[in-house]
Amino acid sequence: MFAQLSPSPSPSPANLTYFVHRRTFRNSTLAVSASPPTANSSRPPIQIIGGKDSTLDVTRKNDSKGFTLEANEEEIDWMNLESDIRLWTRALRPVQWYPGHIMKTEKELREQLKLMDVVIEVRDARIPLSTTHPKMDAWLGNRKRILVLNREDMISTEDRNDWARYFAKQGIKVIFTNGKLGMGAMKLGRLAKSLAGDVNGKRREKGLLPRPVRAGIIGYPNVGKSSLINRLLKRKICAAAPRPGVTREMKWVKLGDGLDLLDSPGMLPMRIDDQAAAIKLAICDDIGEKAYDFIDVAGILVQMLARIPEVGSRALYNRYKIQLEGGCGKKFVKTLGLDLFGGDSHQAAFRILSDFRKGKFGYISLERPPL
Repeated sequence: MFAQLSPSPSPSPANLTYFVHRRTFRNSTLAVSASPPTANSSRPPIQIIGGKDSTLDVTRKNDSKGFTLEANEEEIDWMNLESDIRLWTRALRPVQWYPGHIMKTEKELREQLKLMDVVIEVRDARIPLSTTHPKMDAWLGNRKRILVLNREDMISTEDRNDWARYFAKQGIKVIFTNGKLGMGAMKLGRLAKSLAGDVNGKRREKGLLPRPVRAGIIGYPNVGKSSLINRLLKRKICAAAPRPGVTREMKWVKLGDGLDLLDSPGMLPMRIDDQAAAIKLAICDDIGEKAYDFIDVAGILVQMLARIPEVGSRALYNRYKIQLEGGCGKKFVKTLGLDLFGGDSHQAAFRILSDFRKGKFGYISLERPPL
C-alpha cells in the first residue's frame, strides 16, 4: 500500500535485518498509492525531510477535514519505512554522542565482565534492535545472558508478545519490565540467581566457600538500568534520572546475601554508522541531547507517526490542531512553533518529542521483530 520514496536506495543485506515484519490494520488513516504519477497528473508530491528529491506520490480519499481515509484496510511495510528513514536522514547532521566517560568505562567493563556469572542486558522496549551495542556478543562470549526490555508500559500487548516469541526462538531469556513502577524487577532477580546457581556448586566441589552471584547490568544510556537496580533493592542506591549520562562510573551493590549487582554507565559505540537507529535513539531519549538537532528529529518523528496506522495524521491534528501539509514533518514543527510558541520551532520540537516520550500518542513501538 505504501509508495517507495523516489529515488530510493536499495537497502544493503545488513539493513534488511530490521523492519521486515508487515502488519495489516483496519480503519487506518493513511492510504498511499504505489502507482507512479502520470504526466497529466495534478497530484502534489509530498515533501520529506532530508535529501534533495525526497518525494512521495499519494492518491488520497479525503474526509471533510482533509484527512486521508481508507475504506477497508492498510498494510505498513516496516522494511520500507526503515529504508525511508535512512533517506530522510541522509542530508541531516549525523547523530553522534561519545562523551569521555564512555571510553574509560568500556575498558573497565571488559575487565569486570570476567568476574560476572550472568549479564543482564537492558534495552528500550520501543526500539530493542537499535538499543543493543554492536560489540555486545563479542564482549559476552558464552557468558549467560538475560535480556530485559524495559518500558513495557509504552508498547502494546501485541508488540510485547511478538518480541517475546522472536527472542524465544533465539534461545534468549527475555523479561519485560517497567523500571518506574517496579514491574518485573523481582522476577529478574530470581532469574539471575537461578541461571548462575551452579556457581557455588562448583565452588563446593573445589572446597571453596559459597559467594554471592555476580550480575552485571549493562546497556545503552537512559534505558533504565539504575532504576531497575533501585527497584530490586527497594531503595534508591544508584543515581537515576530520565536523561542519558547520569551514571558515569561503575558501582557494585548487594541484593541480600545471594546477589551482587554491577551498575554501569550507558555504553554507546564510538561512531553510530546506522543513522536510522541513531534517530530512533534521539526520539526515545536514549542518547545525549547535544548529539542531535531537536527540529530535525521531531520532524522525522512526525513523518514516522503519520506512517504508523495506530497514530496517523488524524491523531497529530487532534493533538495539535495542525494538518500535516504535504507530509513534511519539519514544516509541521515550524507551524506548531508559530501557533503555540511565538515562532520558537525548538520549543515546538521539544513538545512533540516530550509528548511521544510520555506516551501521549498511545502504545507505540518504532520497531518490529524481523521475520
